[in-house]
Formats: sequence, structure tokens, C-alpha cells
Amino acid sequence: MSTTLIAVLTTLLVGHFVRPLLALRQYDWFVGLIGALAGPEETPRPGLLAIALALPLLPLAVLQWFWWGWAWGLPSLLLGVLVLFYAWGPRDLDLDVEDVVDASDPVARQAAARHLFPLDSEPVCEGGPLVEAVFRCALWRWFGPLFWFAVLGPVGALGYRLVALAAQGEARRRLGERQGDQAVTLLGLLDWPVAQLMTLTLALAADFDAVIQAWRQWHAEGGLRLGLGHLEAAARASVAIELAEDAADAGDGPAQAPALLELRDAMSLVWRILVVWLGLLALFVIAGFVG
Repeated sequence: MSTTLIAVLTTLLVGHFVRPLLALRQYDWFVGLIGALAGPEETPRPGLLAIALALPLLPLAVLQWFWWGWAWGLPSLLLGVLVLFYAWGPRDLDLDVEDVVDASDPVARQAAARHLFPLDSEPVCEGGPLVEAVFRCALWRWFGPLFWFAVLGPVGALGYRLVALAAQGEARRRLGERQGDQAVTLLGLLDWPVAQLMTLTLALAADFDAVIQAWRQWHAEGGLRLGLGHLEAAARASVAIELAEDAADAGDGPAQAPALLELRDAMSLVWRILVVWLGLLALFVIAGFVG
């Protein structure tokens, strides 16, 4: 747990104060690897996804195992910091949200919002879709790598990032329809526990009753299934209640908030979730030292 906490804090600090290093988060090599394995005609081959994931992850797993506990854990810590920093993002979520807020006109805002939506979908600059987009991006960029790093170490963080890349964009196209769909399903499986924990944390950090009601309603409509609908519904409910309370405190009544206010509040809630997660990691570290 201490390695996880140090790695996350280092990633956040370096990403915020040494922004030029964000350019190191390039994954063209992975897209190229899929293309090379598919062949010159990019014909989908059986097991292409598994092979493309195994080639970078197996050597990392061996290195992770070999360095475990060696030299007081310093090589393992360094490996964890480097891999988590690489798997985080790859874009800066705060900057992407600020670009949308600071856009000078609707056309510029539409262009800026494109970075918050999946590559194969059109951005929608309205309150609800923007709130959902922020929470989806927070899961894909922050909490997914963090969760799987805590569970499996560096190989978990990088594995999650590569699966997320394979599930959309050029990588998915090169995989072909069938294996591209498999990548989407695999990403859904990896996202499921993370989204559940994010929803639970949101209930603790925002309006508990609203979040639980949204979670129950979404599952009541379709049962236990993959998807981020419960997280998106809980996010919308939390943002609506918080902005209504702010408007009431200001004496304006619970009027409908503008889309950009909803976007800012969604980003604030995402930060609250991350702070709670880091606080829990810190408690586990302290408990370990005390024990």
C-alpha cells in the first residue's frame, strides 16, 4: 500500500508541476504492434488481442516479480512510480475540463469537449453529458489504473491502460470487429469493480441518499450488468443537488445550473473521490506501520 500511495502522489505532483513530461505518455507503439501482428492486410487473427497484451505485459510481470523485495524494495518502488505515471491519463483531465470552460465560443467549446468523449462519439456540450463524460474520463484516466495498480502492481496499471486503448479508436479498428468487441467486454469487466467503488465513495463524499437512490434505480431497471450507467446517474444526481443547494444559499432558488457550472462541480466531485481514496491508502499504510 505504501508503494501505491507514493506512486500516486508522485504521479499527481509530476503531472501537475512538470507538464512537459506528459508528452512521454505515447502509445503509438501499441497500435503499431497490433497492426504488425495483424499483418500487412490487417486481417484479424485468432488470439490477436491476447498476444498484443501479453508481449509487453509478460516481461513487465517478470521484472516486477524479480525486483519484489530486492534492495529494500527501492527498484520495485521506482518501477511502480514509472509505470503508474505512464499509465495515468494519458491526457490531463483538469486541463481538458478547463479548456472547455474557458472556450471563447461554442465552436471552440465543442472542439475542446472532444477530448472528454470516446474517440468514436461526438461531444455534447450540455450539462448531463458533460458530467457523465468527466466521470468516465476520471475512471479511465485515474481510478482504473490506480485500482488495478493497487491490486496487481505495475502490470495491472499498464494492462488496464492497454485494454482501454484496444477498446476504442485505431487500435480497435485494427483488431477487427470480433476482437474489438472482446476488448470492449474486457474493459467493461475491468471497469466494473472500479465504478462500484467510485459510486460508493461518491455517496460518502456527496449526497448519500441521492447516490444510493440513483444506483438502485439503475440496477432495478436492468439488473446486475456491465456498464457505467449507475456511476453516471449518481454523478448527475450529485451535481444537480449540490448546485441546487448552492443556488438556494445564494438566494436564487434551485434553478437549473448552466452546463459549465455542472462541469466544474463534476470535476470537484471527482477530486473529492480521489482524496478519499488517497486518505484510505494512507490509513492502510499507517495501520501497517503500527501493526
